[in-house]
Amino acid sequence: MDLLDSIPEAIVVVGADGRIQLVNAVAAGLLGYPPQALAGHPVGSVFPAGLPERPGEVSVRRAAGGGDFLAEVSLGRTDGGTVVVLRDVTGRHANDQTQALLASIVASSHDAIVSTTLDGRILSWNHGAEILYGYPAAEILGRSTELIVPEDRRSDEREIIALVSQGARLERFRTRRVRRDGTEISVSLAVSPLTDADGKIIGIAKTARDFSERERAEARFQAVLEAAPDAIVGVDRAGDIVLANRQTERMFGYSKHELSGRPVRQLIADGLPEDIWQVRARGLVVPSRDALPGLAQRKDGHAFPVEMTISGLETEDGPVGCLVIRDVTERLHAQAEQERLRAEAESERIEARMHRAQRLESLGQLAGGVAHDFNNLLAVILNYGTFVIEEAQAQQPDVAAIARDAEQVVRASRRGTELTHQLLAFARREVIRPRVLDLNQVIQDVEQMLRRSIGEHIALRTQLADRLPRVVADPGQIEQVLVNLAVNARDAMPSGGHLTIETGVVEVDSDHAANRPGLDPGRYARMRVSDTGTGMERDVVDRAFEPFYTTKRSGEGTGLGLATVYGIVTQARGSVQIYSEPGLGTTVSILLPVTDESGQPEPPPAPEPARAAQGSGETILVVEDEPALRELACRILDAAGYRVLMAESGTVALALAAEHAGEIELLLTDVIMPGILGKELAERLLAEDPKVRVLYMSGYAQPILASQGTLDDGVTLIEKPFGKTELLAAVRHQLDGPAS
Repeated sequence: MDLLDSIPEAIVVVGADGRIQLVNAVAAGLLGYPPQALAGHPVGSVFPAGLPERPGEVSVRRAAGGGDFLAEVSLGRTDGGTVVVLRDVTGRHANDQTQALLASIVASSHDAIVSTTLDGRILSWNHGAEILYGYPAAEILGRSTELIVPEDRRSDEREIIALVSQGARLERFRTRRVRRDGTEISVSLAVSPLTDADGKIIGIAKTARDFSERERAEARFQAVLEAAPDAIVGVDRAGDIVLANRQTERMFGYSKHELSGRPVRQLIADGLPEDIWQVRARGLVVPSRDALPGLAQRKDGHAFPVEMTISGLETEDGPVGCLVIRDVTERLHAQAEQERLRAEAESERIEARMHRAQRLESLGQLAGGVAHDFNNLLAVILNYGTFVIEEAQAQQPDVAAIARDAEQVVRASRRGTELTHQLLAFARREVIRPRVLDLNQVIQDVEQMLRRSIGEHIALRTQLADRLPRVVADPGQIEQVLVNLAVNARDAMPSGGHLTIETGVVEVDSDHAANRPGLDPGRYARMRVSDTGTGMERDVVDRAFEPFYTTKRSGEGTGLGLATVYGIVTQARGSVQIYSEPGLGTTVSILLPVTDESGQPEPPPAPEPARAAQGSGETILVVEDEPALRELACRILDAAGYRVLMAESGTVALALAAEHAGEIELLLTDVIMPGILGKELAERLLAEDPKVRVLYMSGYAQPILASQGTLDDGVTLIEKPFGKTELLAAVRHQLDGPAS
């Protein structure tokens, strides 16, 4: 055993039974076992794959926790077993791998890495050297390095070789080299000695980097830096400025020279956040994830809001915080303006919704009011009509009773007609006949009627301005406005009071017009109606012009008085406002635009019905889509001596006119009908026979009205509902009048 222990090789003896018989001291130390500890152990304790059958590299297992390693084995076989000699080759393999890795790194490096002998002959030349110097490796290997050294630098090169031969290392320094095409380049060069396994210097290693490319990159970086739209400031660990671009000068009013070395707190009031200098890998500052708000200060002391982003930059002098500063003054102003506009839009949307809700409420109130009033009228007509029928069918009819009941039907119908005209006036769809008139004269003409309407317990006083300018309006409608306002004032003064009507002239400027929607700047005639009655609350004033809105008890008013006033005044391009306080009375102020036109004579009245009613056999084409009204009109005209052609639509009327052999003297047509409207029907008939006279009949004449609610020139209209005398008078007047 002593003999085996003296052998420097690791020896393991394995018996024929597959168990370890003997392990020398070298093998025990290699395997990590005490001497004699492996005796009797199965061979798998050392050779996991079993006893090797041939020499070569196998995996060998150390003692528990030692792991496996690679060993080269040689075998000797005897009758008693097998002798195995082990040699650990792990280090050799690791060294081979390291050498291969280093060679790969050198070959793939972007730097030019060149190794030479001590006398300057080139031993190796990587791909980076091929790119930098332009020589392929096959062409340059074995040649002198003076080939790439300018003549004025060769003495320096020899000094460098002498220094490195003594073991010196030269860190990167700038020098020049010559490319294959003869151009010189600026390089950054590092030089170190090459040693063998025993540490003996056998050559020189040189690593070169194109410094001219770096200079170009720095120039590009500087150009980008100066062209940046934001201020860019470099700050060192002490918080002092080490870099600033041109935009920084413009933004803060300092020159670069003034900024260099100054604390960044001079630009940013609160300085930089402390946590940006938390060191990460290699000492870089922590970049900000989001833009940081801040307050900056210019050289003149003016403060302004900014937004900052921070990133880290590694330099030769250590980490630098790169601060990008953006002036956000305009953005904040724009955001504030957007918020203001958004708030205004939201307010307008809310207001529009309120207006829509109010309109819907008004429409509901209008529909309910119309239904209520017309139901009352229809109840009167229906019941008194029934009385007439019953009495007429009696064996001995009471003619006087029939006449009284029929009179009630006629009265109810007239009230319905008045209600319809009030609705049309409110909706500005009433046919108006405006002319130049003097408001003072209209007030004087209606004054006596007003006194009778308001009663003796109310004193009426007029204050009429001298030389009041004239206005353009329908005198009948102005009278209706005065009557409606007087009746409202009477109802507000049940115990008596004073009613004042005054006129004057006002000049409306742009500021005044802006507070009264629909009113243009200019000169206006003003008519004010004031009472000393109970007055109104603000919420009542706000709703006073709504149709069928009334504070009176049921049966005391329709709620259309002020709505009608509003419709008439606005249709005349005027404005009306109410001023009222509870207990202080009410004033209604009406403005009507003045005109420079002179007054025109009133149109001649239509012929008296008694003399103009009868026809002389003229042919009238009656077109009406409502059967009952069509039959009624034809019956009246036929009884008056006219020849009547009857049609239920424009299409039928055109066909009837084409088939009629004689002349048609008058077309009496409804305005609104299915298919062809009355206006189109008239135009087509006039195209065939220009001598045909036209008389329109309608309760809603909008399709034939001009923009201000007046009738177009040459258009004559009889408004529904009409009576027998009105119809016959209008027909006779149209037949006897001048041709249009």
